[in-house]
Amino acid sequence: MVNAVPHRVAILVYDGVTLLDVAGPAEAFKEANRFGADYRIVLLSPTGADVTSNIGVRVAVDGAASSEPAFETFLVAGSDLYPGARVPGDLADAARIPAAVAGRVVSICTGAFVLAAAGLLDGKRATTHWKVAHELAARCPTCRVEPDAIYVRDGTTYTSAGVTAGIDLALALVEEDHGPDLARDVARALVVYMQRAGGQSQFSAPLQGPPPRSPALRTITDLVTANPCGDHSLGELAKHLNASTRHLTRLFHDELSTTPARYVENIRFDMARALLDQGHTATQAATLAGFPSYESMRRVFARKLSISPTAYQRRFSTARRANAGR
Repeated sequence: MVNAVPHRVAILVYDGVTLLDVAGPAEAFKEANRFGADYRIVLLSPTGADVTSNIGVRVAVDGAASSEPAFETFLVAGSDLYPGARVPGDLADAARIPAAVAGRVVSICTGAFVLAAAGLLDGKRATTHWKVAHELAARCPTCRVEPDAIYVRDGTTYTSAGVTAGIDLALALVEEDHGPDLARDVARALVVYMQRAGGQSQFSAPLQGPPPRSPALRTITDLVTANPCGDHSLGELAKHLNASTRHLTRLFHDELSTTPARYVENIRFDMARALLDQGHTATQAATLAGFPSYESMRRVFARKLSISPTAYQRRFSTARRANAGR
């Protein structure tokens, strides 16, 4: 047990707030108290009135954001509302005022949009849910958005990826405050990874960019998608169009912002993920997806997801095999 000094944590909530963004970090801090920490959690709203969460659950608050004293940690929960709409001025103010005097400022998932609206991410590195990272970058052009990060620290500003990544970030804050042993105890109690391997890409949907504009390039992409195992070298693909390799390379660059080889690799990667999800072995997935070898597939997984195909499958494979024969 540690002899901890009180550490006040304020969580900013508002109508439409994602309940798990509030409950996940709060549970991690509360669990840390069982092992000797002294986190004191309060819920604040812009006006001090209770709010209704995204699932309709009423959330009672302790006060208004502007009327409370300084907090060691000020945390802004996310919402599905604000990637698609502008953050209201009163909500941005409710974040800006406490953040100015807080020891550290934290956002969970799309709470980063509230921080951005308050000017708190200007010139900083940050992350948010992979689905809306591009929108955050557009809203805050001076912010360097890192779409694959589980969480990002820039000075005293911390941002996390989607929903459950709030628990990852809370564990990192507990470790920062009380060391790895206590944080490890909390992770074990919550039955979560203390540090998740890989980035957000392992959770994202397969690559599904817009189709090519030109019929010629559509012919090539359809060919690759229909048969990832085929011979899709640059020379062979160019033959299908009766075009030069230089012309085909230019088409891919201009319309898809990639190379023919990288496009083929991405299609094979997506198919391999689907095969692993369905319960195929890593070796089978490599063969069926058209990779020359398991090792070549492993290198692609390591580069894109920072984990091996086997590790990916352990996390995401279907329960079909486990239930076979029952």
